[in-house]
Amino acid sequence: MNTTSAAAGPPVGASWEELVTVALLGTERRTPPGLRPGQQASVALLDAAAVETVRRRAGIRPARAAARPEPAAPDPRAALPPAAAGRLATLLADRPGTGGSGRRGAAPDLMELLPQWLALANARGFAAPPQILPALLDAARGRTDLRPAALAFAGPRALWLARLNPEWRFALRSAPGGGAELPEPDEVARVRQLWQEGLFAERVALLTSVRAKDASAARELLVTTWATERAEDRLMFLDSFRSELCAEDEPFLELALADRSRNVRATAADLLSALPGSALAARMAARAGSCVAVDRTQGTPVIVVEAPHECDAGMERDGVVAKPPAGRGERSWWLGQLVEAAPLGSWRERFGGRSPEETVALPVADGWQGELHAAWCRAAVRQRDPGWSRALLGAPGAPEAGGPGAVSLAERSKLLATLGAEERADWVAGFIGTHGLSEAFQLLGACAVPWSGNLGRAVVDALDIARDAGSFPWSFSGVMGLAERCLDPVEAGRLDALTSVPDESEHTVPGAGGYWAEAFQRLVTTLRLRAAMAAELTAP
Repeated sequence: MNTTSAAAGPPVGASWEELVTVALLGTERRTPPGLRPGQQASVALLDAAAVETVRRRAGIRPARAAARPEPAAPDPRAALPPAAAGRLATLLADRPGTGGSGRRGAAPDLMELLPQWLALANARGFAAPPQILPALLDAARGRTDLRPAALAFAGPRALWLARLNPEWRFALRSAPGGGAELPEPDEVARVRQLWQEGLFAERVALLTSVRAKDASAARELLVTTWATERAEDRLMFLDSFRSELCAEDEPFLELALADRSRNVRATAADLLSALPGSALAARMAARAGSCVAVDRTQGTPVIVVEAPHECDAGMERDGVVAKPPAGRGERSWWLGQLVEAAPLGSWRERFGGRSPEETVALPVADGWQGELHAAWCRAAVRQRDPGWSRALLGAPGAPEAGGPGAVSLAERSKLLATLGAEERADWVAGFIGTHGLSEAFQLLGACAVPWSGNLGRAVVDALDIARDAGSFPWSFSGVMGLAERCLDPVEAGRLDALTSVPDESEHTVPGAGGYWAEAFQRLVTTLRLRAAMAAELTAP
């Protein structure tokens, strides 16, 4: 009898799970049924696995066909012109360089032009070509700053695709209501149902949507469930009041001042202080007025300050935080919060009809000027008051490069944001004309795009001066990057003369001339590319 052939026969009755177990443990430790340990056991195991695989595949019963997905909602917008579609494909195909050496060369950074292209396409009402949507969604997945504009351009087809690909689910989270169509405020039954049964993101989107069309209806909707909401949810819902804030919101916000959550109370107080006619604003004005007054007994009027000696329960209820940050005195901390929340209009009456300019020009006794003016800066930003912002900014050419209250570039940027676009640009142009570009980066970020002609010329002239002065060229790389995105493309012609390599003097950094020429070449190329992009996005 041939025992080898008998030992090599496939095991009988071994299940797939048994074969997998034997394979994991090894035939030396565990032998399939019907076989003896030995070299042939492993061969028989593989044969048995092959047979079982065929059997399993042959025995699969056909599954019921899945229902076809519903087609995507139609996109009524105009089709993208072919040239613009080709440009978008080029922008999406570009990838930032991975090298860290720093020298960028004269080629424009296409990925940095993509946000501007999307904004322009959305403004002109074009729809995304279907074949470009996967690349567009991939780009938005990797860059959160692109998502709002990219999803707006992609339209309903992007949401349709996002339901089929888990990697694009961010589109559903970013879209109002998770991509679902939100009911109109007058569809009372649908609104109530979604508010009662919807997911948190859907409810936030619903509340925001209803408030944009009917603030009172949104407020009444929130009241129905306010007492049973979680603290973090109440905070998010209350934050939606920042849009379309009105005097009718005051009673609800006053009730929120007694909320059990400190963050909810603080948000309610912040919203009430933005309503100059609210009772909270009046209470804060009275408290601030009792601390700040004009002393007229001397020859020159002087502002005198007596900071609060305690933070009582009423102050805390109105949003004053009792405990100061580390290194900050309690009294100055409380004073700043009171002045910040007081309506700026109340100071004219309290200071004898003085204008904001006259008020901030008054001397302040006992070293309180910095604290007082900083609080007025925050109040001007919170209350969006251009008159006070103008007074606190001062003249852009002032020796100290700022006004009485603008103690930092960040504060100046916030104050500038309350002014009109043209006034903003003129102020920053004046600042650059006097002080150059070394401190202007944050201020330029507050200006509307494209920059006005006056501001653009100021930036180009300052860059030219910095180059001729032998400055380190990489010190201005941030401003150059901003200029590529924000300078009006019509300025490209003026820049051609700066693209050549200048003669190097003994005061020039070696090689700096080549870098400057390269940077100006990249700037000119980028501006002309932006002009071409705008032309391509013109409807036929």
